[in-house]
Amino acid sequence: MTSVDEDNPLAGLGGRPSIRVLVIGLNFAPEVTGISPYTSSLVGGLAQHGMTVRALTAHPHYPEWKIHDGYGRWTSSEVINAVPVTRLRHYVPANPGGVNRLVSELSFGVRVFFARWGSPDVIVMVSPALFSTAVAMVRARLSPKRPLVNVWVQDIYSLGITETGMGDGPVAKLITWIEKVTLKAAAGVVVIHDRFGQHLSRNLGVRPERIEVVRNWTHLDATGATDVAETRARYGWSDIETVVLHAGNMGVKQGLENVVDAARLADEQGSPVRFVLLGNGSQREELQALGAGVSRLQFVGSLDDTDFQDALASADVLLVNEKPGVSEMAVPSKLTSYFNAARPVIGATDPEGLTASEIDAASAGRIVLAGDPQALLDSALVLGGDPELARSLGENGFRYRLEVLSERAAIDKFASWLRALAKPARRR
Repeated sequence: MTSVDEDNPLAGLGGRPSIRVLVIGLNFAPEVTGISPYTSSLVGGLAQHGMTVRALTAHPHYPEWKIHDGYGRWTSSEVINAVPVTRLRHYVPANPGGVNRLVSELSFGVRVFFARWGSPDVIVMVSPALFSTAVAMVRARLSPKRPLVNVWVQDIYSLGITETGMGDGPVAKLITWIEKVTLKAAAGVVVIHDRFGQHLSRNLGVRPERIEVVRNWTHLDATGATDVAETRARYGWSDIETVVLHAGNMGVKQGLENVVDAARLADEQGSPVRFVLLGNGSQREELQALGAGVSRLQFVGSLDDTDFQDALASADVLLVNEKPGVSEMAVPSKLTSYFNAARPVIGATDPEGLTASEIDAASAGRIVLAGDPQALLDSALVLGGDPELARSLGENGFRYRLEVLSERAAIDKFASWLRALAKPARRR
């Protein structure tokens, strides 16, 4: 990757003035799930575009909610793919729900507020985390140089707080106000789906011309040859059972009690289906306790990229499960990895929501109602019993990954957007 000297504004590619970009985000490599892969890839991609890029982030802690071994100093610096990365220690709660999550985000925001920012032309703030983004926005507005700020919206907090049932009334109104003020203060807002942009414009008052849609991309390489028999043997998956795998965070919005209930029904009905929950998260221990004694339920810890791709490619069906009521707040990042694996997808979700619309757009799977474990089990049995249908849906998803979810196209579009934002700053 190209590394550019921050003190030399003419160090861009082809002698073109280099745009100085500061990326502020709570999650970054080596975290392998959630938003981290996208933030890390964007930082590297912008550097390849000849921009002078720095990153301010936290120590890796997600989804385990525990700082990884080898990290944890108050402030530390490293270089990742030729980009300087500064890590700030913040409060990481063992139980990240409710007030603990708020304090965690605010603690990172305070660290960012007092950190050294250099002299960026454009700042990219990644939300989540909304509250640390709001604090950083105050710092940007108070700065004498008034750098331009772009907020990259991966989840919509005001929708999430109501859709997950984590807050209503005054709490929801306060969060909506914070999100509205923060986004309206930005010079630009990048969203990951058209419907996000429509919501921000219609309900949060963000001017449409300040909104750009850049789809999240598949951060994994195209799946290579996987020894399916060896992988299935490694995890104890037999050839006579349909393996339904849910990968990623085990949090509130995933509503994975539904999967536990589906596995229990499979036990009771003698169905040849195994449900696998792969990953980690704040709800894992509760789910393990809830599923104690269920033979057709299996938990697998987080895996590195190679083993992760092998596991996805060796499952029969890949699952996105969402809590009833979750509809518009987020587009699950796991879908890009699922499509990359060329396996059929079941979406246990709101049929009118974003997740369902994405699966339907790719023609990559089947949708069942969120919170209906019998419907989930029945759909798994249908796909497991029809190899030709499963193959066709998997191929459709992989084609969508190639044609729509291209990393290069997404980062090229993001870079062009930032250059357009930076023009007023350079004139000033």
